[in-house]
Amino acid sequence: MGSPGEFAKYAFLLNLGLFLTAAGIHLFKTPNHFAMGGTSGMSIIMATLWPGMNVGGALFIINGILVALGIIFLGVKTMGVTIYSSFALSAFVSLLEKVYPMSAPFTNDTLLELCFAVALPAAGSAIVFNVGASTGGTDIVAMILSKYTSMEIGRALLISDLAIAAWAGGLYGIATGLYCVLGTFAKAFMVDSFIESLNQRKVVTVISSHPEDVKAFILEKLHRSATVYTAEGAYTGQAEQVFTTVLTRRQAVLLRNHLRRVDPKAFLTIVNSSEIVGKGFRTL
Repeated sequence: MGSPGEFAKYAFLLNLGLFLTAAGIHLFKTPNHFAMGGTSGMSIIMATLWPGMNVGGALFIINGILVALGIIFLGVKTMGVTIYSSFALSAFVSLLEKVYPMSAPFTNDTLLELCFAVALPAAGSAIVFNVGASTGGTDIVAMILSKYTSMEIGRALLISDLAIAAWAGGLYGIATGLYCVLGTFAKAFMVDSFIESLNQRKVVTVISSHPEDVKAFILEKLHRSATVYTAEGAYTGQAEQVFTTVLTRRQAVLLRNHLRRVDPKAFLTIVNSSEIVGKGFRTL
């Protein structure tokens, strides 16, 4: 995040992720009472128990308490951007409540509503996690537990999420509680899937009878580099130049189309990679 351009990109993606999470909370979770754990689930329950309070206001209160605890036990430096994320998410939810009030769900299809209640926050969380930040809330609890205890944090947070879902079942009915439990597990899988999708790259290996042409195309047209080494074919015994490079999905298609034109007999393998770390890609 050294240059202004990199900071602008980071800020845009962070706020986009937080806004998508807020949209999922306001548009789908709140009107259906999908209290699927975390601070949003607690806020939905609080807004029900205290009718004069909205979900955005409850989020401000809960996140404010958690941020204060985080600063006390972890320090401002450790909390970092988590402080901003916690209050920005609450602000986005409050903004949506004012701009687009939701008095009832969009549809009568509860399962369809659940899909969007899971997908939007999962996509938002994935974007936020992918830029190295967090959405705050229970992440602060996890950071504190990690520092001061040897507790299995993932299990502890899952138990707390299921407890909130059970509370929702007692408050809104068994059907809603079961949907909350289903959504809690579904979100965990979807966040991982979205992150892998965002970071996915193609590891490409090429053996061609036109090695200089392949090298020039990768360097000059795709603006990527490659590792080049000499290998010997087991059947032919001939020495061949082998290129290994990492490309985006679009670049891999361009390379394949180029090889189809210049060397239809070239050997090409393309393998998906969920994350690439190094120069030209993500930093450690």
